[in-house]
Amino acid sequence: MNMQVAERSSAPMSGQDRSGQEGPGQKNRDQQRGQPVTHNDDAHHELSIRVRDLNLWYGQSQALKGIDIDVFQKNVTALIGPSGCGKSTFLRCLNRMNDLIPNVHIEGLVEMDGRDVNAAKMDEVALRRRVGMVFQKPNPFPKSIYENVAYAPRMHDLVGRKSDQDELVERALRDAGLWEEVKDKLHQPGTSLSGGQQQRLCIARAIAVQPDVILMDEPTSALDPISTATIEDLMDKLKQQFTIITVTHNMQQAARVADYTAFFHLGEIIEYNDTKTMFSNPHTKKTEDYITGRYG
Repeated sequence: MNMQVAERSSAPMSGQDRSGQEGPGQKNRDQQRGQPVTHNDDAHHELSIRVRDLNLWYGQSQALKGIDIDVFQKNVTALIGPSGCGKSTFLRCLNRMNDLIPNVHIEGLVEMDGRDVNAAKMDEVALRRRVGMVFQKPNPFPKSIYENVAYAPRMHDLVGRKSDQDELVERALRDAGLWEEVKDKLHQPGTSLSGGQQQRLCIARAIAVQPDVILMDEPTSALDPISTATIEDLMDKLKQQFTIITVTHNMQQAARVADYTAFFHLGEIIEYNDTKTMFSNPHTKKTEDYITGRYG
């Protein structure tokens, strides 16, 4: 495997005194690391994913630089920023999809339930079941609509009996808002559906294995406005069950669907904030310039 995970440094941090004890200033800074500038009072704040000092290189080119972020459960967190700023790279760090890319080197911590996902003992298959992914372009399996949903749960031994599979398929398709449109043609190819229906089938496939987190990499960029609105409504419903992290270039979409938003630029998080606050009163000038269209 080409990916290498660096050892964690045990050297004292800059805020420690000579005895090795942290001073009060360092403790306060550590508590603030990864936190949004402003909290959304209507959002959940149980921790889902904790990221600290995450750095990533493709060969000699550094794509992520010192990323700190706390992602909260059962919210939609949007990642915005210009093309090539590291959003999708960061997303793939959360379920180790970057393992599949040659010459990638990663340092830092990505933690779920107190476990570093980059640890050598981490089961990558189990991780990707817990952290599902929906890609920019719909990619249904070359199988029936039914098998697109049932295949992975069967492989993970989540269901066995045919009646259990039937129940799971219906539940996942209902949760994805697709059941009524396909219930009479479950054995037709998934590729026979429209683009928007295919993307909802991919969402049904992702939630069928009962993940904790769903990653969405520009899930509506290839869809028409009606299909986009359907997916956005679906995200709002799914966050009642799942933590959703989505990449988008659509500022209006981020404002509509996200509880929290992180602005990436040149591999760094410039601002992480309550979405309403970020779009009405951004904390940094660079954020304001981007969301008002001065660049990007």
